[in-house]
Amino acid sequence: MESQVRGGTRWKRFAVVMVPSVAATAVIGVALAQGALAASFSVSGQEFKVKAGKLVGYDMNQYGAIDTGKSLDGKSDEAHPVSVSAFSTAEITNMCQSVVTPVPFLNKSVTLKLTAGDKGTAVKAENIYIDVAQLDATEAVFSDINIGVPAGTTKGKTPKPRIADGERSSPFGFAQQADKAELTNVEQTAWATSAGTFKLSGLHMELNWGSGSKVECY
Repeated sequence: MESQVRGGTRWKRFAVVMVPSVAATAVIGVALAQGALAASFSVSGQEFKVKAGKLVGYDMNQYGAIDTGKSLDGKSDEAHPVSVSAFSTAEITNMCQSVVTPVPFLNKSVTLKLTAGDKGTAVKAENIYIDVAQLDATEAVFSDINIGVPAGTTKGKTPKPRIADGERSSPFGFAQQADKAELTNVEQTAWATSAGTFKLSGLHMELNWGSGSKVECY
């Protein structure tokens, strides 16, 4: 997969193409001292929220990394530890994604919200990588899971660790793999998503002033 660079968001160029994402994330330990986390993907200074009724992902590979990017004011560099979740294929139902963008000169904010996969046809993705900061789900089921494998290894169709913007996975780092991951009622925050193919059925986008649970996904 080719490297991608995500720059800072500017209101005057608020032409946003958002790629929805969710991740199957179990609680894992990652250690900076062991080199499990390494400088990686370039991101903007904003997290985004994703909510999904159900995620079914196949050939999961999950490992630790650090995303780097400018702060929202552009004055400092920031590092964000993430759990990168990779799937060869994934299906998502009742998906919602939202991102809040400040508008400094108006002292307000605008929320961009996307929904898809809520009209009977699931969102489908291939070769997807999601950089997750936090995730909650009412239930997570993993099939044929291996926890604690070296971060640089893969099994079957499990995607290899992504190499982008200097990212590397230590062969001594912590990782886990599973043939299938199924999560229900997912709420997560993430810094980045990349995919070979993303098919969004029933896509809807809207922009609203403000933020919070009434205008964001949750």
